[in-house]
Amino acid sequence: MDLTLGFRLTLFLAFVSLPAILAQDRTAKILVDGTKRVAEIDDNFICATIDWWPRNKCDYNQCPWGNTSVINLDLSHPLLAKAIQAFNHLRIRIGGSLQDQVVYNVGNLRYPCHPFRKMKDGLFGFSKGCLYMRRWDELNHFFSKTGVIVTFGLNALYGRHKLKGNAWGGDWDSSNARSLMKYSISKGYQIDSWELGNELTGNGIGASVGAELYGKDLIKFKSFMNNLYQKSKLKPSLIAPGGFYDQEWFAKLLQVSGSNVVNFVTHHIYNLGAGNDPSLVKKIMDPSYLSIISKTFNSLHQTIQRNGPWASAWVGESGGAFNSGGRHVSDSFMDSFWYLDQLGMASKFNTKAYCRQTLVGGNYGLLNTATFVPRPDYYSALLWHRLMGKGVLAVSTGDSPHLRSYAHCSKGRAGITLLLINFSNQTRFVINVENLMNVNLPANGRKIQSRNSFMHSIKKTVAWVGSKASDGPLYREEFHLTPKDGNLRSETSVLNGVPLVLTDHGEIPKLAPVLNNVHSPLYISPYSISFIVLPNFDAPACA
Repeated sequence: MDLTLGFRLTLFLAFVSLPAILAQDRTAKILVDGTKRVAEIDDNFICATIDWWPRNKCDYNQCPWGNTSVINLDLSHPLLAKAIQAFNHLRIRIGGSLQDQVVYNVGNLRYPCHPFRKMKDGLFGFSKGCLYMRRWDELNHFFSKTGVIVTFGLNALYGRHKLKGNAWGGDWDSSNARSLMKYSISKGYQIDSWELGNELTGNGIGASVGAELYGKDLIKFKSFMNNLYQKSKLKPSLIAPGGFYDQEWFAKLLQVSGSNVVNFVTHHIYNLGAGNDPSLVKKIMDPSYLSIISKTFNSLHQTIQRNGPWASAWVGESGGAFNSGGRHVSDSFMDSFWYLDQLGMASKFNTKAYCRQTLVGGNYGLLNTATFVPRPDYYSALLWHRLMGKGVLAVSTGDSPHLRSYAHCSKGRAGITLLLINFSNQTRFVINVENLMNVNLPANGRKIQSRNSFMHSIKKTVAWVGSKASDGPLYREEFHLTPKDGNLRSETSVLNGVPLVLTDHGEIPKLAPVLNNVHSPLYISPYSISFIVLPNFDAPACA
């Protein structure tokens, strides 16, 4: 072992030993089945949104948006580019509540093209707004420079009229969307996917469109999109409907639109309630509450399988708490317990991408609204993006309700990566990872340990890597996230005992693991989150 590694191991052992003074140790067995994939995500699963909200969008006597909208975001800020480039191709969805009121200043317009302004009777309290082509050019040049994978949400209310209540009727006028597409193609802009509408499903949020009418619009949309892109090497996906899940409405949409029209079915999630909810903290730190949303993931998965098996699911927008998120909660370390748990949960149901509201803007932005300095959830997303591969594996945590575990094939390398989340403030878990390939199931169905499943010279607390482990020294990579000074509301994450802050040159810090011998115990501290990479874990599903 070289001196550098020895020092880092010593530092890490000191780091993990401190909580032991106050915490109670409990052994937990993690059983991973690496023989088959239970689901699969896209390589660019992590996605962030850029919204349309102007700076005078305010909630709960605060206005947390600043200049972060599609219209006024400072694209020249060096930290914005660096934060995006750290992902080496970040998926960004442009959309949000006001997208159906956006007019594109190109072609023959039906409406005047002016900036958003406060309007008492307007949808969400705002007038229609304008996307000037000069700004569209600036955005696309920035996206090209930073390697962004672009999804753009189109104005599904264009040409429609309001009926009764939230309902809108009439045919969608696709001329403005077609003009924007034609312009984008002529400029060579690489749009990965086009989405129609925002939160118009079911009863709608502010406005709604019936599923049958929406489905017919999608058929028309797909037809002219295919026609416009027929000579292009890039064939964008069509995604819809970008709304809150309503089983009957979503099923009807897929039935009406028919085979191979919709490529990705997008739904929105704000399962923590309002940003000013006094029980927001309690909800985030309660794994049983967080599990409730799994019913939505499962139901949507079943709806797609029955009515549109050619399509896959996306979370098109999710910020945890709606109305800009919770101040001193959504922007703090605590939020990563909700965020990473939901990334893991969504993956298990074949969700291909998960778009976080927002990249920057509101209290839930991954970057600080004023400074663009990364918040804790930014680093959580970056670690996921770099470590968690496409293959999702079955994993069991036994009877430890405060310990969450997710397992994926490692990204771009052999082995697996575990995401472990400790919701307990008192228990330090001592983890024993077992490979299902080394566990026999006899006829009576009771699990027994095979003679060769463990090296008997190793304690029960050892992280076992599988039958292909070599005889030489083996190390696992550990990424332990904790809040600075133990404060869950801290806006600084600590990785393996080192605060994650920008370097002296304003660069995103390196996210370096601690290396530990697999023959040593694996500790997960109270109120902490860990990514554990096991390069030698025998997982045929990851080959």
